Amino acid sequence: MTSIYDSALAELGTTLDRLDDSAVEDAVSVIASARRIALYGVGREGLQIKGLAMRLFHLGLQVSVVGDMTTPPLGEGDLLIVSAGPGYLSTVQSLLETASAAGARTLCVTAQPDGRCPQSADHVLTIPAQTMADDSGPGLSILPMGSLFEGAQFVLFEIMVLKLRDRLGIDPEKMRRNHTNLE
Repeated sequence: MTSIYDSALAELGTTLDRLDDSAVEDAVSVIASARRIALYGVGREGLQIKGLAMRLFHLGLQVSVVGDMTTPPLGEGDLLIVSAGPGYLSTVQSLLETASAAGARTLCVTAQPDGRCPQSADHVLTIPAQTMADDSGPGLSILPMGSLFEGAQFVLFEIMVLKLRDRLGIDPEKMRRNHTNLE
């Protein structure tokens, strides 16, 4: 009998197997070439986005989380990364429009590439997973609500950090030195 753990891990594996590798590489390229990077997400997606922001900081990139007092204005050469799993969130849409108007590039991570937010972004990274937008009906994840999307975000973001580390030639020890000592 398959355990609930095996089922959850199998769903994550299937989701990650269905990723478009060229879209992942595009996202890595856009991040690598950005002057400054701001990130935004809400709820549990926001927690994953904050985790990505931390890792990008560990890589030595100029990164901030929207809403922090020290987030600089974005403009030419900068990048806004947002998460909009269900395809539309009003705050995400507003930030995409503001960043674009300022000349920054935008990257939307979503499960619904036809949604309003990803359609407004310059770059889209689709994670083909259940979110709260489609958490009822047949073929549901064993994980509740949007957890499959959020779990896949965590794993994908860590893989993207590895790809960025290699692309930028950053030594793992340098990443470790960028970790806070105030814990």
